[in-house]
Amino acid sequence: MVKDADVIVVGAGLMGAAAARHLAASGVRTCLVGPEEPRDKRSHQGVFASHYDAARITRRLDPSAFWSDVSRASIDRYTELERQSGISFFHETGALMAGPLEGHGAAFLQKTREVATADGIDFVEMDGRALRQKFPFFRFPDEIAAFYEPRGAGYIDPRAHVQAQIAVAQADGARCVGHVAARIDETADGVIIHCQDGTTLRSDRVIVACGAFSGTAGLLPHPVTLDVLARTVVLFEIDAEEAYRLKTMPSVVYVPPGGGSDPYVLPPVRYPDGKTYIKIGGDPEDVTLETQEDVKAWFRGGGDPKVGACLTDMLLAIMPDLRYRSTHLEACVTSYTETGLPLIAAQSPRIIALTGGCGKGAKCADELGRRAAQLALG
Repeated sequence: MVKDADVIVVGAGLMGAAAARHLAASGVRTCLVGPEEPRDKRSHQGVFASHYDAARITRRLDPSAFWSDVSRASIDRYTELERQSGISFFHETGALMAGPLEGHGAAFLQKTREVATADGIDFVEMDGRALRQKFPFFRFPDEIAAFYEPRGAGYIDPRAHVQAQIAVAQADGARCVGHVAARIDETADGVIIHCQDGTTLRSDRVIVACGAFSGTAGLLPHPVTLDVLARTVVLFEIDAEEAYRLKTMPSVVYVPPGGGSDPYVLPPVRYPDGKTYIKIGGDPEDVTLETQEDVKAWFRGGGDPKVGACLTDMLLAIMPDLRYRSTHLEACVTSYTETGLPLIAAQSPRIIALTGGCGKGAKCADELGRRAAQLALG
């Protein structure tokens, strides 16, 4: 078999692009397969990805030692990746983990403190008074405390992050093919990737990193169990004056007292349409998308208005003075594994699965991709 690459990565999203970069850096012949972002999501009939956005929270602080570890490893490489690619994607606005210290939800900050202490992560602990003094635009309930991570935290532009990974991978010799993989066949001496347009590609090994579409029949030899959940976000358009007022605003992960939804909030971010938005997400209920067609239809639909109304109330509860021009909804999905951790595993001697960001995978995609690349390299 004449081979097009030593390793092919199927899926040109956050994890797949990272895997391709690390493979190319190791010197193996690498090919990254995946379509570009559709120009019109509302009419697009093909696959989607969740990195079609301008902001994802990044932070080292986390109640899970695993997620903190892979995030720290990725964040430590942001600066070098930006330098090598010439593409800026990291915005160091700081990150705030807010929640109660007692009662329901207290485990969030308790476990975060344990992980941070064990790993030597610097943060500033704030009680309600200190929180109001530092960030007067927030109005959290009196019993809320927060851990503030001022350095190495904030948000990344996921589109730009993918572009940076691909740029460096290509500089190291990787080939990029903008097709959709339809089927993968494993043979005695390699793998064959059959694309929807009829193109075939051959390699020794393949990493399948297709996010919510990883369960597509024919891609992996063993079906992966993923809960693909519909997610809605609300974007609040603000003007330049309001953006200036909020110039010190960090990214926020919030566990409110009494339970319910755990929202996350992004600071003012300039989007490709030239407008500046504050974003909030955190659906109050999980809605599972059962089929690939359900996932596509969800992306085309642009989110759930009822969830949007709930998220709007949440944001205005903690930022009652927010001055905004308009709001609009966007649709996203998160893919959860049974363990709550990403799946990075060889399903056969030649086929490796890389999927399951579990709502935390954007900021640490570089490390997840690196681990998959190491597995492919043996």
